[in-house]
Amino acid sequence: MAKGAQKLQIIPLGGLGEIGKNMTVIRVDDEILVIDSGLMFPEEDMLGIDLVIPDISYLLENREKIKAIVLTHGHEDHIGALPYVLKQINVPVYGTRLTLGILEGRLKENGVDSSNLHSVMQGDIINVGCFSVGFIRVNHSIPDAVGLSIKTPVGMIVHTGDFKLDYTPIDGKMTDFRRFSDLGNKGVLVMMADSTNSERAGHTPSESTVGASFDKAFHNARGRIIVATFSSNVHRIQQVIDTAVRYKRRVAVLGRSMVNVVNISLELGYITCPEGTLIDIDEINNFRAEQLVIVTTGSQGEPMSALTRMAMSDHRKVTIAPNDTVIISATPIPGNEKLVSKTIDNLLRLGANVVYGRDKGVHVSGHASQEELKLMHNLVRPKFFIPVHGEYHHLVQHAKLAQELGMPKDHIFMGENGTIFEFTRDKGTVAGKVTAGMVMVDGLGVGDVGNIVLRDRRQLSQDGILIVVVTMDKASNTVVAGPDIVSRGFVYVRESEALMDEAKARVEQALDRCEDEGVKEWAAIKSNVRDALGRYLFEKTRRRPMILPIIMEI
Repeated sequence: MAKGAQKLQIIPLGGLGEIGKNMTVIRVDDEILVIDSGLMFPEEDMLGIDLVIPDISYLLENREKIKAIVLTHGHEDHIGALPYVLKQINVPVYGTRLTLGILEGRLKENGVDSSNLHSVMQGDIINVGCFSVGFIRVNHSIPDAVGLSIKTPVGMIVHTGDFKLDYTPIDGKMTDFRRFSDLGNKGVLVMMADSTNSERAGHTPSESTVGASFDKAFHNARGRIIVATFSSNVHRIQQVIDTAVRYKRRVAVLGRSMVNVVNISLELGYITCPEGTLIDIDEINNFRAEQLVIVTTGSQGEPMSALTRMAMSDHRKVTIAPNDTVIISATPIPGNEKLVSKTIDNLLRLGANVVYGRDKGVHVSGHASQEELKLMHNLVRPKFFIPVHGEYHHLVQHAKLAQELGMPKDHIFMGENGTIFEFTRDKGTVAGKVTAGMVMVDGLGVGDVGNIVLRDRRQLSQDGILIVVVTMDKASNTVVAGPDIVSRGFVYVRESEALMDEAKARVEQALDRCEDEGVKEWAAIKSNVRDALGRYLFEKTRRRPMILPIIMEI
């Protein structure tokens, strides 16, 4: 293809119109670069599902064209799908030290080879195929986060990653404004920018403001202090440790993911603390309550997390006592509000003092609000803009912001997962769609649970199941034994004997009808039994349990 005729394609496979499972494909001719590979947690109606990852059919079809995967930071919604993706696609993965440190732990847990991970520093530029990728320092709720500059033969792309503009960051490393500005001065073809907080006016407060709120809470606490936060929020954990040191308290870490991240961060130097400050959770009984801080997982009310188990008086090592102060240093992710409220209620019932809520200042977001987004747009000054990382209403609001700043409406591209955004040096278009969607992970099964299985699970959870067992003589097509009916989740059989007796009679009538009409196909017999029993049960109970006829032959 002639140089001037080259086209740049940007294809989001996740992260558009949703929070989580971020993954974007950059393609020029036959070369592909992948940005991030995240997961999202299941919605309420995804019964039994553990995780959701992007559908990577498009990548598998084009696997020989993929040059590398580059990562913006170490949150699960950006790296969590890699243990599944790298089993199928073996390509180099580039990320900063902490990002790869966390990823390496995840890969090891899943038995995936980590020899193809390549560490980069904020500020580095690497060449991968026809792409030149720069890693730009940004502030976020995890250290070592980067935005990306991707130089392609068609033009420059800037991807902000998840970011905020923190003027007083905990580690003293501010977002690299100069780098974004230099790129803007040289000319940026397309910018993709984080839209999570696009509806929030003003500026996102600095992470350092949380330290003052911790100080106040620690000062007022009379007994043990338990702080629940995201395990990946390393700066937050550092502030807990710093405040604990000031108040001469020891710190114990609880929750598998929290222990892993703290150990990795200590090893790599992202968390520092005086010798003897950190103690093992098994040592807490050696100290008085007013000498202790416990940092734990469970800020989202997750059913199996340490804080939730403590709230249910179900934790083996920590029992909530009336003088305990519990600080929930996070805001509920949409959909988790009920779980968090329930956990708070249970903690209060046990007599704990619970510090939570935006007004208490114990949590700030890691995402840019409107004024910061405006500044990013003014620094980068892209020709075209794609709002990413957010639900559809976030993307719409971000597009409006860009228009307010003077960007023509036809230079702003809205889409959904799978949309092909195609650019030349002068023009942008939507050029079709590729396969995109969600793959559900349930235990060891990846993608073996789809909509039909979920529909069955929903039906089972709503109305239960009835199993009808009949023994038939294959030769004469007559019933030898049964029918027997087993009920689970439908009615309590001992209190519904009349209903079950009548149900059995309806099954017998259906079988007699089949015999009279000479129906010999067992699939047809099962169908008749299912229809007759289903009609009767709906008349009597207004419920539609799953009916499973089983015919045994002799």
